[in-house]
Amino acid sequence: MKKYLFQSKAAYKANLHCHTNISDGTHTPEEIKAMYTAKGYSIVAFTDHHKLVSHQHLSDDNFLAISACEMDLNQPAQNGDRSITPTYHINLFATRSSMVTTPPLPTMDYHDTHAINQYIADRTAEGFLVSYNHPLWSLQTYEEYSKLKGLFGVEIYNHGCQVGTWDGYSPHVYDEMLRQVHNQGGNFYCLSTDDNHNWAPVANQKNQGLDSFGGFLYVNSKSLKYDDVMDALKKGDFHSSQGPKIDEISLDGNTLTVKCSPAQSVVVYTTGRKCYQMNGDSLQETSFELAELKGYIRVMCRDKNNNDANSNAYWL
Repeated sequence: MKKYLFQSKAAYKANLHCHTNISDGTHTPEEIKAMYTAKGYSIVAFTDHHKLVSHQHLSDDNFLAISACEMDLNQPAQNGDRSITPTYHINLFATRSSMVTTPPLPTMDYHDTHAINQYIADRTAEGFLVSYNHPLWSLQTYEEYSKLKGLFGVEIYNHGCQVGTWDGYSPHVYDEMLRQVHNQGGNFYCLSTDDNHNWAPVANQKNQGLDSFGGFLYVNSKSLKYDDVMDALKKGDFHSSQGPKIDEISLDGNTLTVKCSPAQSVVVYTTGRKCYQMNGDSLQETSFELAELKGYIRVMCRDKNNNDANSNAYWL
């Protein structure tokens, strides 16, 4: 009997990491809305540093502003040089539009993993979804991020980091974290985001690197109402992308079928070393016979421009 692991439905386009002139971005929230709606986006989470601001006046029938903020916890600077200092960055997404109070900053010792996990648990109890951001840019190791618990998701792709310092794509981190027992159960997801600050003018994107419109989600929500979108995010009813679109992932017995926009490669990753791959020209439907049904699988589709779409992990 066929089981649908993912089916693209409404598929609203969303950027869940965005900075404005409220913190260290260059554009106003109103300018961000205009920029992103012009590029086909329906959802933007405004994640200014250390400050939760409601932008619900920007929401309408065609656009949803998600209230959020980004927090950081830094290891003491090494010889005063922040560029070589590891740091935790997390986004807090308010699951209710009525949430308007900025949560407390994380002030625990950088090495106190128990206190960090308690901070994540406390924010989750308050109604936030907590994501772990740009692990490679943050200079963090497996020993650090593998101990994090209670997260909603991890950034598998951060466009601002990728165009800025070429360390924004970290699919292996998602797999490493998935293999930890505490994340089993299918409620730990991967995110592609922009993390845009818009320091480089759009007109100079070829020379300086445009940090907008490169990492996003396709979210299957019943509507653009705040509660419906947050419900879809909580359920993991979305996939991440740098360009391609995954339309369907289904399992019939041991046969996994993937439908997507034209791709040159479709890859199925598993809990272990086993990997399934199909290469071709404009692949839009591929099937794989899975050797065994245990652990998790996740799907990656790569288009001719070497942009990837990544599904969330599904536990078998």
